[in-house]
Amino acid sequence: MPPPLQAHRLLISHRRLPTPARRRFTAVSSLQSAPATTLAPGPATSSILSIRESLLSGERTAADITSEYLSRLRRTEPSVRSFIHVADAAAEREAEELDRRIASGEKDAVGPLAGVLVGIKDNLCTANMPSTGGSRILDGYRPAYDATAVRRLRDAGAIVVGKTNLDEFGMGSTTEGSAFQVTTNPWDDSRVPGGSSGGSASAVSARQCVVSLGSDTGGSVRQPASFCGVVGLKPTYGRVSRFGLMAYASSLDVVGCLGSSVFDTATILSVVAGHDKMDSTSSSQDVPDYVSELVSLDLLESKPLNGLRIGIIQETLGEGVDTGVISSIKDAASHLEHLGSVVEEVSLPSFSLGLPAYYILASSEASSNLSRYDGIRYGRQVSADDLNEIYGESRADGLGHEVKMRILMGTYALSAGYYDAYYKRAQQVRTLVKESFKGALERYDILISPAAPSAAYKIGEKINDPLAMYAGDIMTVFNTFSFVDVDLCLL
Repeated sequence: MPPPLQAHRLLISHRRLPTPARRRFTAVSSLQSAPATTLAPGPATSSILSIRESLLSGERTAADITSEYLSRLRRTEPSVRSFIHVADAAAEREAEELDRRIASGEKDAVGPLAGVLVGIKDNLCTANMPSTGGSRILDGYRPAYDATAVRRLRDAGAIVVGKTNLDEFGMGSTTEGSAFQVTTNPWDDSRVPGGSSGGSASAVSARQCVVSLGSDTGGSVRQPASFCGVVGLKPTYGRVSRFGLMAYASSLDVVGCLGSSVFDTATILSVVAGHDKMDSTSSSQDVPDYVSELVSLDLLESKPLNGLRIGIIQETLGEGVDTGVISSIKDAASHLEHLGSVVEEVSLPSFSLGLPAYYILASSEASSNLSRYDGIRYGRQVSADDLNEIYGESRADGLGHEVKMRILMGTYALSAGYYDAYYKRAQQVRTLVKESFKGALERYDILISPAAPSAAYKIGEKINDPLAMYAGDIMTVFNTFSFVDVDLCLL
């Protein structure tokens, strides 16, 4: 039986519903209570709302709030190891400046995220802070600018507390692939937090920060959110600007949000979402007020999901999925039925095709994107006698095993004579999977599945078995294939 840290964590895909139906759906989203430990999160409340109210009432100062989180971070970090870099001095200065502005009557200083400490995944650029992507090849790199998502958080008053650990360039599912350290799961330090946004999920779960940003290419926000018992949101591709995000697979990468409640995650998305002229793939559609879509449970009728049709993906409950996970999903389905929805199993025969297609496409795009890290254009340079040796030695010294393997896989799939057999066919499969899910979403309002086939793995359990580790992504990679009219979220 898996530990309760993953129980009732669902991967939910839903089409755009009419406003009344959508309000009913989002209103009942909540976190399951978790067993009490020194690091475990408490009940699902809004930390952002609590901080804002305490600042406006004068009950607490931003400096006090920042000091409390930094104290917890220092106390827990030796065992959790969520952060690669902690900007404690800068955070304290920003908190003091916020208090000064509030005291002088500058009410506009209290933005929606004023006083909220945010952790940033280290593949998002931050001005005057290290941004390494979890790789030795960028050790010491400090960008001159903030990623768009980071800048929007700062503009809303958020305080960036530091950079969180990740699998190198986002390539991994456990955060063991970081070049710097192995992050642990706050619920059980013998287990992984998931990946590649394991540092971001673990930091929120351990209350080292209020919320965090991650990135999701094949499940890198959703899976660690499940493993660490927090709310993780992968927005639709293009909803959040990718400017300043270190590219892994450009057609799949998405900036995502992690928080301890649905309210907090919706608040973060409302701030970072929207069109950006620096990213031609960002959506120009208006950003809805996600928070206003949330309705208090006290205002709901006894059957708030009446008329909602929900499909459980049959292929996600079969062979290879732990019995405890299946039991949790079925318990959750029964609860949804109790709330008035109609729940049925739906078969998607193309489901299993998503995993191999994803790894061909992601590796191929990684091969192209990571070619810039050659010791000349980007990255640490190793001394050598000629240009080819500089390229080879710089990459050999700076890049980790998993990154090199995926670059080789992608280069092979794109090479002459193999392009049609691998990359082109994977693109065709991508379209097939996408159409299959769109067809199912014409019949159902929501499709649900586990976020992973098991609970969090033991550290070291799968590090030497890459195929087993890749198989752990099977629940999340299928909906990385761009759905034009589908919103994706993990609750």
